[in-house]
Amino acid sequence: MQQPSTWFADVQSYLRSPEFASRKQAMVARCRLLQLLLDPVCTLDFLAPLLVRLYLVPVFWMAGTKKFANFEQTAAWFGNPDWGLGFPLPSFMVLLAASTEIVGALFLLFGFAVRWISLPLMFTMLVAAVSAHWQNGWLAIATGSGLFATERTVGAIERLGKARELLKQHGDYPWLTANGDFVVLNNGIEFAATYFVLLLVLLFMGGGRWVSADYWIRKHYLPD
Repeated sequence: MQQPSTWFADVQSYLRSPEFASRKQAMVARCRLLQLLLDPVCTLDFLAPLLVRLYLVPVFWMAGTKKFANFEQTAAWFGNPDWGLGFPLPSFMVLLAASTEIVGALFLLFGFAVRWISLPLMFTMLVAAVSAHWQNGWLAIATGSGLFATERTVGAIERLGKARELLKQHGDYPWLTANGDFVVLNNGIEFAATYFVLLLVLLFMGGGRWVSADYWIRKHYLPD
C-alpha cells in the first residue's frame, strides 16, 4: 500500500506536469464555450422580473380587495388581543395594509416604481409573517413528516386522517375530492417569506427591460 507522503508527492508532481496543464487548458476552453452558448439567453433577461411581477399582482390584489370587502371583520381581527393580532388603531392599519397591497399590485402590473413599491410590500409581508404566521412555524400546509414538520403539523395530519375516515364512511368521498384532496391549513410563514424573497429580487433587479414603465421612463428622462 502506497504511503500517504508518497501519494501526496505524486499528486504534487502531476499538478506541475505538462499533461495536467494541457488538461486544465482544455477544460477551461470547454467552460468558456458553454458560457458562450448561454450568453444569448441574456437577451431574454426581461422575462424574469416580468414573470415575478405578474406572479405577485394577483396575490396582492386579492389580499387588498378582500380586506376592503370585509373591512369591519378584518379590523376586528387586527385589533382584538385575544383572538386577533392586537394591533393599535386597527381600522387605520387595515386601510394602510389594504391600500399598500392594491396600489402595489397596480404598480407591479405596469412596472411603475417597482423598486420603491417593493419596500412597503416587503414590510407588509414581514409584519404579516411575524404577527400572524410566526407561531405556526414554516409550513403553509400541514405535513406529517419532513424537515419543517412540527408537533402541530403532525397532530393536524392525524386529525386529517380521522376526518377522511369519517367522510369515507358517511359521505360521497369521490365526489368530495373530485376537485382536489383535503388538506389542513397550517398558516405558517412559508407564503409570506416566499413573497418577501420575490419582492427582494425586484428591489435589486427592478421591473426589467422593455415591458415596464420604469424602463421607458428611465430611458427617456433619466439617461445614463
